[in-house]
Amino acid sequence: MGALCALALACAAPGAQGSRYLQVGIVDDAQLFFGNAAATIADYKELHVQVVPVTLFWGGRNGVANADPVHPARPGDPAYDWSIYDQLVRRITGAGMQVLFTIDGTPSWANGGKATNVAPTDASNLRAFAEAAALRYSGKFVTHGVALPAVRDWVAWNEPNNPIFLSPQWLRVGGHYVVASAIAYAKICNAIYNGVHSTRIVGERVACGATAPRGNNEAQSGRPSVSPLAFLRAVKRYGLQNFDAWAHHPYPDRPSETPTAADGAGESVELGNIDSLISLVTKLYGPKRIWITEYAYETNPPDPYFGVPWKLQAAYLKQAFAIARANPRIDMMLWFLLRDDTSSNGWHSGLLTAAGQKKPSFAAFQEMAAAAPPR
Repeated sequence: MGALCALALACAAPGAQGSRYLQVGIVDDAQLFFGNAAATIADYKELHVQVVPVTLFWGGRNGVANADPVHPARPGDPAYDWSIYDQLVRRITGAGMQVLFTIDGTPSWANGGKATNVAPTDASNLRAFAEAAALRYSGKFVTHGVALPAVRDWVAWNEPNNPIFLSPQWLRVGGHYVVASAIAYAKICNAIYNGVHSTRIVGERVACGATAPRGNNEAQSGRPSVSPLAFLRAVKRYGLQNFDAWAHHPYPDRPSETPTAADGAGESVELGNIDSLISLVTKLYGPKRIWITEYAYETNPPDPYFGVPWKLQAAYLKQAFAIARANPRIDMMLWFLLRDDTSSNGWHSGLLTAAGQKKPSFAAFQEMAAAAPPR
């Protein structure tokens, strides 16, 4: 395992110095929303987690704004229901960790009654919601006589180059296809960035992207999607103005790939070729920070097709975080998940089995995170 980490550092370091700091965390909305949130936060504490990502749903299940607000930029509008998020923010920050909110999911009133993965008809509604959210979690908003804790880091949507999360990906205009998801996402991220920063609270950061690692770039395929590099060029072309960090999910393509491997086919971006993404971000937007907001290897057992042995998952985890720490542009890396899904066709990349047994990766993450310097 030590040799693997040494190799990762040698192969990944793009300069003499590594990241100024690397915030580490774990993504597991299912456990926070539908599992035992208190036990999950206790596990995070034991693991020395620094960042706890939480999806802040604008609409849909657990949506804050399923009713159309009269004053959408005011966090106290009676149409808003923040109760789940207030409780999570209090619990997480009370345990000494930071919340990272991802704003996602369009309410039906904002997109003509369509699904939550369809962009809002008027992006100003999303901008107002982002402003309301940033004000509520500014550290100054008082409810029940007590100020809510502050949240400073935000992500605009999840995997907008994937049709599961933003649809449609392509539209036929005249005799050719355009990247409809990039047109919509440029407006989405501008709205969230401008809404959060309209509060003028010092220290707020908004990441755009959170892109999936691959795309087939075929408008007429069975599952049309857009590769992350093509998507980045397209959002620039369609008016994405600014962001504080670009987020990405550089998952391996198959279990036989190590964290240093990547074929880059179809402009895919895995951890092994993350510098291709960093170079394009720099070319288009300058030296923005890079956040890895999802990364993982599944395990066998329970998944004989996409999983790696338990001990190899632990080794790859340490290697991957070493690669991120060696890169001076990467400030954040989050593992997906804490606990395996219970369903056979779900994700099995947890540090715990579905029954709660610790895999070797639990201790590997704990050791890695304990050595991480504070921000």
